[in-house]
This record gives sequence, structure tokens and C-alpha cells, in this order.
Amino acid sequence: MKQVNTIGLDLAKNVFQIHGADAEGAPIFNRKLRRAELLVFFEKLPRCLVGLEACGGSHYWAREIAALGHDVRLIPPIYVKPFVKRGKTDAADAEAISEAVTRKTMRFVPIKSADQQAAAMVLRTRALLIRQQTQAINALRGHLSELGVVAALGTAKVAALIEIVRDEEDVCLPKAARLALAEIADQIEALTRQIDKLERGIVGEAKRDEDMRRLTTIPGVGAITAATVKALIPDPDGFKSGRHFAAWLGLTPKPHSSGGKERLGGISKMGNPTLRSLLVCGATSVLRRVKGNDKAPRWLVALLAGRPFKVVAIALANKMARIIWALLTRGGTYRNTGAASGAAHA
Repeated sequence: MKQVNTIGLDLAKNVFQIHGADAEGAPIFNRKLRRAELLVFFEKLPRCLVGLEACGGSHYWAREIAALGHDVRLIPPIYVKPFVKRGKTDAADAEAISEAVTRKTMRFVPIKSADQQAAAMVLRTRALLIRQQTQAINALRGHLSELGVVAALGTAKVAALIEIVRDEEDVCLPKAARLALAEIADQIEALTRQIDKLERGIVGEAKRDEDMRRLTTIPGVGAITAATVKALIPDPDGFKSGRHFAAWLGLTPKPHSSGGKERLGGISKMGNPTLRSLLVCGATSVLRRVKGNDKAPRWLVALLAGRPFKVVAIALANKMARIIWALLTRGGTYRNTGAASGAAHA
């Protein structure tokens, strides 16, 4: 059999598809492997270039295969799709990955370590608990409003509703309703405790980590945002500049140009939506402190005077992203010019 130089690996839960090609790209084999057979196959295979689509389990398999001496690269699935000739099969996907990984201009996803994946799990768990907390609060508000009991907006105002639910002397709630809503109240309080526990852990880690400490010197960037950047951006040097990083996050207009005519649409919303939303929220908190602040930079005040608030928030989030990239790649801390003294941090 010819020397295998490139492997395209299409991942799955139990049955994997591999496509082997020689140095010239000619196919050698395209076969299936069971989960238990995958690492045994790569142990016997001479060192080669292995391409995988970036997905949930790809980082684990990339680490395991790389430990056997292979050159493993992760490709965003959207960059693999143009190489699929026709139809959707595992064999076609593996062949497309094998071809895409050899492209000189291909962009790859850095392989995350187990610790980096664990940090991302903490953040995703927190986000899940916040969604569940929001659902429970909305359910409590909705049920009580049917009985004429309402409270002001905001999570902090929910405590007043919980007191009403647990007040046995309050006659505005039927007994059956009080029994059901007490369970929702218990769930809200349990979720709040769990969220607080995770957030204390994130803040503690942000104080210990040098990179996160430097990131939190940026106005509008707090422990949660810094931890998200650290977990989701394992290799900031993979971006050529801060502008590339901001564009990857989707904080730049989406171009649609042809024939010498340039057309720019709204923000592209590419990249990670969680990190993008955190930066926009942080920028919003900064802008709320600019009005009436004599120390606010003139360019930001002038921008607010001539453009809508949300447009300025996106522009400031873009600037924050470029500053984050600069601090991660060049070191140092942010030199505060008073742009957001006292601003809330996300």
C-alpha cells in the first residue's frame, strides 16, 4: 500500500469514517472504524497529517491522536463544506476533510487542553443555571399575575414575591397555588445559591490567573468576561491583529461587495455569541457612565452625540476586543484614562 500522508477523520459517537490520501492527494482508502479501534489504528500508522472538524469531542481526539506523534489540525465545519462534492455521507465528509486540511490558506482551530475545556464547562454550566433561574422566575411571575400579585421588574424584586408565597396568613393565594408556587420558589433559591457558588469560583480564579487579572483592568471587562476569553481563546496569536479578532467575534459589518462596489451590512454576529454578548454588555455599562462624566474621553462623548446608543455600544465593544487581543499578545495592563471610572464590570 502507498505511504499515507493525510488522513481525514469524520468523528461520531461510535463509528468513525477515515479517508487516507498520499502526498499528491490521491485517495488510498476510505473505511469505517469502531470507537475502540480508532487509537489502535493510529498507533500502527506512520506519522501523518490528520484533519478533523472542530466539534464537541474533537479536542479530546486531537489530543489523543497527537500524543501518538501525528500532526493534528482542527478545521471549522463551515470551511469543510465547500469541499464536499455531492450529497451528505460520512465517506464524503471524510474525503472533504482530507482535502481541506492540505490547503495552504486554511484556517485552523487551536486544540484546547483538558483544563481549558473544564473552564469552559464552568461557564456553560453557569449560563445553563441562569437560563433555568430566568425560566423559574418568569413562571412565578406569570402564575402570581393571574391572581393579581405583581412585583417590579428585576431579579432583586423576586424576593418580595417569594415572601408572599410563603406567607401562610396571606389569603390572596389559594392553598393549591401556594403549594405549587412554593416548589418554584425553592427552585429559584437553590439555583441562586448554585450560581453564586460558581461565580465565586470564577472570581477566585480570575484573581489567581495573571492574564485574567490584566484583562480586568480594561473598563467594562470583569471576571466573567476575562474567564470567558481565557477559556474560549486558547491561542490569541492565531489572529493576525486585534481587528481580525474583533471581526472573528462578529463585531464588524458584514461585507457584500462585488464589481468594485463595497456594501457593508449590519454586524456579522460570527464567532462566539457568549463572548460577543459579554463585551456588548460591558460596553453598555461603560456608556451609561459617560453622560455627565467630565473625565470621559471626548471621542466617546462625540460619538454618543452623533450616533445611536446601541451603535456606539457595538463600536466600543469592538475597541474592547482589540484591547483584549493586544494585552494577551503583547502583555502589560490597560492604562485607564478615566473613560469609565466606576463603570460596572461584566
